[in-house]
Amino acid sequence: MFADRAKITIRSGKGGDGHVSFRREKYIPNGGPDGGDGGKGGDVIFEIDNGENTLIRFRHKRKFSAQDGEPGGKRRCHGSDGDDLILNVPAGTVIREAESGRVIADMSGENRRQIILRGGRGGRGNMNYATSTMQAPKYAQPGQEARELEVILELKLIADVGLIGFPNVGKSTLLSQVTNASPKIANYHFTTLSPNLGVVDMEGGGFVLADIPGLIEGASDGAGLGHEFLRHIERTKVMIHVVDAASVEGRDPVDDIYKINLELKAYREELASRPQVIAANKMDALYPDGENNAENPLERLKAEFEPKGIPVYGISAATGQGIRELLFCVQSMLKELPSKPVVFEPEYDPQPRFISENLPFTVEKDPKEPNTYIVEGPRIDRMLGYTNLESEKGFQFFQNFMRENGILEQLEALGIQEGDTVRISDLQFDYYKE
Repeated sequence: MFADRAKITIRSGKGGDGHVSFRREKYIPNGGPDGGDGGKGGDVIFEIDNGENTLIRFRHKRKFSAQDGEPGGKRRCHGSDGDDLILNVPAGTVIREAESGRVIADMSGENRRQIILRGGRGGRGNMNYATSTMQAPKYAQPGQEARELEVILELKLIADVGLIGFPNVGKSTLLSQVTNASPKIANYHFTTLSPNLGVVDMEGGGFVLADIPGLIEGASDGAGLGHEFLRHIERTKVMIHVVDAASVEGRDPVDDIYKINLELKAYREELASRPQVIAANKMDALYPDGENNAENPLERLKAEFEPKGIPVYGISAATGQGIRELLFCVQSMLKELPSKPVVFEPEYDPQPRFISENLPFTVEKDPKEPNTYIVEGPRIDRMLGYTNLESEKGFQFFQNFMRENGILEQLEALGIQEGDTVRISDLQFDYYKE
């Protein structure tokens, strides 16, 4: 089965928590803090694997997680970092944020490896918070939380030229004639159920050619296999529009071209304006006796489209007639276009929305003084450093900080009563409910 789209959930590793401990050795009864730092959580990394050509592995498993970091330990032991999670994808995979559809990364061109979600930082152990005034800190920093994201993976084939047209007009036969690809070929609709790639070798430079199946009326609305394969046209620079000039199935080739171009425009307007060349196929079936018919469909196609700047070539994919001239035309068109491959620019960065500072603090009863509670930690110290508690607005900010960070809730859980004392750094005040 060819799989070119998948929705998965990825999760980076949580940072390990910092450790709270104190040095305890013989003859050193009151050693200083020696709690170690937690390890960093693993990253989620996408990497191109040239051996992969579909996203089938993501159809059976939908959740992928990197390893969490280990917590810190005693004696300044640093927790182990979590292992990164490396997800191998085929070249041409576009990673989108599922909710908005915006591009996070395009795994093509020079972008062969990219970190999509970074693991959480490890928390700092209490050995980091000892100061001249606080020599026995009883708090450590928790590890940064894991980051989780739902993403859509879309495989968009990397090809210079795309073969487009209705089913059964000879696209697969043409591909097999000009490349080393071996598509399955038969005389019925939708024989090709997956895109096929081949390399056209030519003097002066070859190119990659893709057979894009599934285009019918309504393809842009999802009819037939439209949504499944229209995305593969997005990277192509030139399109060979194959039509059945002999009208073997009674179709009008001119009408077919207009219908397919309408579907391209409806899917993505810019696609319809990309360079095209028309391959009027099955010319061998048009004149079985070697004599011209009264109405020449090739001349009709040329009269209709060449004034619009679209060259038309009569070919026979079965016999090889006219194919050489068609390929030289395509090669010439490619030389006039930028050689840089079509790469989708990032539109969404998953990192900033997860960045937050997670400094620790502790709330506890004072073991020495009754009805007294101690709140301490670097987060509190930082807040006090930029807050003027003597002003009304400053004190109101301080109260909001206590409430929003859960400090008041923790004090109430410890059983604080109105009139009890709260000590924060050098600040001391009586507690009253608002």
